[in-house]
Amino acid sequence: MRGILRFRALWLAAGILSGSALAAQTVIKLPKNKFTPQQDVALGLKAAAEIRQQYPVITDGEIARYLTALGDRLVAVAPAELNQPVYKYSFTPVNLKEINAFALPGGPMFVHRGMFDAAAGEGEVVGVMAHELAHVLLRHGTANITKSQSPWLQLGQLAGAIGGAAVGGQAGDAIAQGSQLGLGALVLRYSREFEKQADLLGAQLMASAGYDARDLAHMFETIGRESKGGNPQWLSSHPDPGNRTAYITKEAETLKMSAAADTSGFAPTRARFAGQPPAMTMAELERRNQPSGNGSNGGNAGSGGAPPSVGTPGQPVPPPSAKMRDLNAGIFQVSVPDNWTPLAGERVLRVVPQNGFGQLKGQTVFTHGVEFGVAQASSRDLKDATTTWLRAIAKSNPELRLAGEAQYVKISGRTALGTPLTNPSSLGGQEHIVVYTSFLVNGNMFYYLTLAPEADAPGYRDLFVRIGQSIRFTDTGK
Repeated sequence: MRGILRFRALWLAAGILSGSALAAQTVIKLPKNKFTPQQDVALGLKAAAEIRQQYPVITDGEIARYLTALGDRLVAVAPAELNQPVYKYSFTPVNLKEINAFALPGGPMFVHRGMFDAAAGEGEVVGVMAHELAHVLLRHGTANITKSQSPWLQLGQLAGAIGGAAVGGQAGDAIAQGSQLGLGALVLRYSREFEKQADLLGAQLMASAGYDARDLAHMFETIGRESKGGNPQWLSSHPDPGNRTAYITKEAETLKMSAAADTSGFAPTRARFAGQPPAMTMAELERRNQPSGNGSNGGNAGSGGAPPSVGTPGQPVPPPSAKMRDLNAGIFQVSVPDNWTPLAGERVLRVVPQNGFGQLKGQTVFTHGVEFGVAQASSRDLKDATTTWLRAIAKSNPELRLAGEAQYVKISGRTALGTPLTNPSSLGGQEHIVVYTSFLVNGNMFYYLTLAPEADAPGYRDLFVRIGQSIRFTDTGK
């Protein structure tokens, strides 16, 4: 009998140990990445230098030292196998109102004042910083680029932007602002999978640094409440994977917290933030950084120059070549006339004929050609998402009009919606536009736009159809 009881006791103990093993912290693997850590650092430092020139950096020494101390505490407990020796960490406070923070590849991190204003305590700020540090350690930025196979990095334009008008005026600026082919999309807009990885690794970093990982969940709850009022910016680039509070809390229960961190510096630092000039909103920052002298049409960010011209708009546009050439644009491939010029910007890819894009009467105009881009979808219903997006564009281009009913077509085997539009042409008269929209695997909305003045439109119709039929999506989601 004693033997039986002893056996049962051993079996029970084994069950308890087995349960402990199952409750161990989550193991997170690095995603596929074709870039080196050195390339992460180079990209991050370049972008950080531009951000420091454009953002309202807080120069208060006490605030800067406090934020750096928090960041250094997290870096010190980062897993050695993830913490690359080449990384160049920095932790910069910026006087912006939105609840936000972001880290660039290789280590530079920027924390908005709004994060401190919203946080209930130091642990909540540290939680967001740990989440951002996790993105750096897991190299999510360049993993995003690896997924997309983007040519924008190869062209050295990820940290810059080629602005300028499309579809004959301000509508192009609105399209560009709603598109996501640039640094913000490829490097700082993460998938739900990457967000969950950063949440879990961030929770682990917090516990190792002496913080309650549940504070990260509390901060996300605050961000969620704020988002119902149209704020914050955070959720636009950090999608909620769902059940965030639940899985962070569950992870926290598996973690052994180090000796509690000293959080006495939070209150005085928050008071020093209050002594700063009023925080700017992102909208105010964008207006401040708007290049002067050319209306709403942006220049080449980082150089201050105008977008490159292809010939002289207003001069005759030569007919398109019958010979086509292939372009690989990362998430898709397409064939275009071989006498047209591709212009890869941060947010869009335009392919234009001679004299179809450039400066005219002090404005950058786009009169003939095609444009490709990616916009954030407001709905999983293609018609609803397209309508919402076009309404946003029309707000800054009130003369943009529907020119007929939208028609469903196929692009690369996927359902697409073609919407005909008209708009005043910068050459006089009207221009004909058709915008084709379709969903990408990641849920964003791809668009293919065709553009020609009314008098030239019939001659381009078959070509535009041919280009559309040549599009092949390569976003497999893997």
